[in-house]
Amino acid sequence: MLRLATASLAGTAIEFYDFFVYGTAAALVLGPLFFPSFSPLAGTLAAFATFAVGFLARPLGSVVFGHIGDRYGRRPVLLGSLLLTGAATVAVGCVPTYDSIGVAAPFLLLLLRFLQGLGLGGEWGGAVLLTAEHAPERRRGLWSSFPQIGPSVGFLLANGIILALSALLSDAQFTSWGWRVPFWAAGLLALAGLWLRRTVEETPQFRELAASGSRAQAPLAEVVRGHWRLVLLTGGALAVGYASFYAVTTWSLAYATERLGVGRTTVLGCIMAAVAVMGVATPLMAVLADRYGRRPLCLIGCAASALWMFPLVALMRTADPVLMVLGFTVALIGMVTMFSVVGAYLPELYPPRIRCTGAAVGYNLGGVLGGALTPIVATALADGAGPPWGVAVYLSAIGLLSLGCFALLPETAPALLRTRTGAAESAAPA
Repeated sequence: MLRLATASLAGTAIEFYDFFVYGTAAALVLGPLFFPSFSPLAGTLAAFATFAVGFLARPLGSVVFGHIGDRYGRRPVLLGSLLLTGAATVAVGCVPTYDSIGVAAPFLLLLLRFLQGLGLGGEWGGAVLLTAEHAPERRRGLWSSFPQIGPSVGFLLANGIILALSALLSDAQFTSWGWRVPFWAAGLLALAGLWLRRTVEETPQFRELAASGSRAQAPLAEVVRGHWRLVLLTGGALAVGYASFYAVTTWSLAYATERLGVGRTTVLGCIMAAVAVMGVATPLMAVLADRYGRRPLCLIGCAASALWMFPLVALMRTADPVLMVLGFTVALIGMVTMFSVVGAYLPELYPPRIRCTGAAVGYNLGGVLGGALTPIVATALADGAGPPWGVAVYLSAIGLLSLGCFALLPETAPALLRTRTGAAESAAPA
C-alpha cells in the first residue's frame, strides 16, 4: 500500500504542479504579456478567464478518462493523463507573447490550458481509485488521502520555483523569460512520474469486473441515467473547497500585490506557509474520517469555511504577513477537512462498474462551480477602494450551498455503517 500510495501521490503532485503553476503565472504576469491592450484590471480578468478554461475542461477529461478507467482499467488513466498534462504545460512555456505573434498568443494559451484541464480531469479518478480499491477497508480514508496530499505538494513545488526565481531575477528578467522556467520543468517532472507509475498494478476490483464480464459498456450513460442527482450533489458539495483554495492561492495573490502593495515574494511565502500546514493536516483529517465517518467531517469543514470568509478578508486587508498567514491557514484547514476524505467518500458512493466516471465527474463539476469562477468573480467584486466584503459574501454563499448538498448525501464509511446496522439489529424486537 505504501508503494502504491506513494506512486499515486507523486503523480497527482506533478499534475497539480502543472495546473497551479499556470494559476500563479496568471495572477502575476500573463495579463500584460498576453493581453497588453487591456487595462491592468481587465488584463488580470482575461488571464483568469484562460485559467477558468482549465476547470471547464476537467469534467470533459473525467468523462473521457473515466470511460477508459471503467472499460479498460484504472492504470491506463494514470499514465495517459500524466503524459497529456505534462506535454501541455511544457508547451505553455514555449508560447510567444502577444508582441511576437499577436492574437494567436492568447488563442494558443487558451488551447493549452484546455488540454491541461483535460488531463487533470482524468488524473484524479485514476489516482484515488488506485489507492481506494487496494486499501484495507478500515484504513481506506487514510490511504485514499495520499492523492489529496498531491495538490499541496504540487502547489509548494510550483510556487517554490516561482518564489526562487522572483528572488534571484529582476522584475524585467522574470517578465521576459523567468516565468517560463517552471513550465519547462514540468517536462522533467512528468518523466519522473511516468517512471514511478510504470509498475503500478491494476486494482483488484477492476480485475474482478473484467473477469466476470460485468464492466459497463457506456459508463457515462449509466451515471446520467441512474446517478445524476448524486453527481449534482457531489459537485455542489465540493464547490466551497475549490472556492476557498483558489481564493487563497490565486485571487489573494493578485489582490495583495496589485491592490495592497504587498511584495510578490511576501505574499507567495504567506500562501505557501498555509498550504504546507494544509498538506500536513490532510492525513490527520483522513484518520478521523475512518473513525467517525466521512459525512461529519465534510459538514464541519463546510460550516467552518462559510463562517471564516469575513475574517479571511479582514486579515488579508491588514497586509500584515503574520495575520495573512493566519487567515489563509484557517481557510485551508476548513477546506482540507472536506477534501481529505473525498478520495474515499466519492468512490464509495458509486458502484465499481461506473466508479471512475461517476466519482471523477462529480469531483470536477465542483471545480467548475467553485474554482473556475472564483478568481474572476472575486477580482470583479474587489474593484473598489474599500474592503472587498462582496468577496466574503460570495464565498460564504458557496459555503452554505455546499453545506446543504453534503447534508443530503449519505454516510459511506464501511466500519461505521456496520456498527449502525449491528446496533439496529440488536435493538429490533425478537
